[in-house]
Amino acid sequence: LVFFFFLCVQSPDGDIIDCVLLRHQPAFDHPKLKGKKPLDPPERPNGHNRKGMAAEDFQMWMMSGESCPEGTIPIRRTTEEDMLRASSVASFGKKPTRLVRRDSSSDGHEHAVGYVSGDEYYGAKANINVWAPRVSNQYEFSLSQLWVISGSFGDDLNTIEAGWQVSPELYGDYYPRFFTYWTSDAYQATGCYNLLCSGFVQTNNRIAIGAAISPTSSYGGGQFDISLLVWKDPKHGNWWLEFGSGILVGYWPSILFTHLRDRASMVQFGGEIVNSSPGGSHTSTEMGSGHFAGEGFGKASYFRNLQVVDWDNNLIPLPNLKVLADHPNCYDIQGGINTVWGNYFYYGGPGRNVNCP
Repeated sequence: LVFFFFLCVQSPDGDIIDCVLLRHQPAFDHPKLKGKKPLDPPERPNGHNRKGMAAEDFQMWMMSGESCPEGTIPIRRTTEEDMLRASSVASFGKKPTRLVRRDSSSDGHEHAVGYVSGDEYYGAKANINVWAPRVSNQYEFSLSQLWVISGSFGDDLNTIEAGWQVSPELYGDYYPRFFTYWTSDAYQATGCYNLLCSGFVQTNNRIAIGAAISPTSSYGGGQFDISLLVWKDPKHGNWWLEFGSGILVGYWPSILFTHLRDRASMVQFGGEIVNSSPGGSHTSTEMGSGHFAGEGFGKASYFRNLQVVDWDNNLIPLPNLKVLADHPNCYDIQGGINTVWGNYFYYGGPGRNVNCP
């Protein structure tokens, strides 16, 4: 890829952020998007409160005081070191192809999630508590995200994903980073993280996907969360991503997908880690804050204000949220509902411990 950029910003965490012309971003290398222009903002879902616009300076690179000019987007520069950490050039920026079953973790992926299924969904919204969990080695990751899913858990799975992740293999460090992902064939040949392949169209000049998030939450101290909304534009059918209260990041064009061209059949929220079983034991990679759900606010990580978007573009509370932890002695989850947080859950854990050898 050859980028034409006006400016590059050096971030305190070592990243270089390039300001790339909107029309020269990777999305428009996609055969189905060649020659297209970014679309105008869509109609927001009904019931969406845009008061109290969140600050956009939640990322380290913005601390320099520099930002990208109008008409450009910030892209985290991929370095030679980034490529060398990947198992192969072809696999760089992709999730490993694996048996994708929500209830399976035989491939080392372990989850603690809340989910709804059995209806038609046109979007999802959540506030996601941000931590910097310990990740044991470069082949593992820890993430917290929402998934918008359609298709079966076979070869035709379509997903849209967004949240934060600590992934030393992808980024070369242990900072939590804002990320996006998509696939239309169960993580086999399509899709990638962030802007590492053509697909997601970014429209925002102030948010760098893949950049480190700051501040983060501390145990017994200040709590920080990010609000994410993914929804299907009723007019054009593309799936948009909004950060905070009203900051549009960009969209996944509907032509990337098969099932998600129409709607989602499941929405999932929660944490995922990779357990590479170092030395034959369970990993001590942490999920969320690294503490179990029972420790509650300020100690356990949370998702709050969980909502879905219905067929008529209304944000609605979750009908019957189910929760599932596939290794509850290592990472667990507890759901609840109240008037301030709506649908919420606490989740996470330390990984290896007396009950999770």
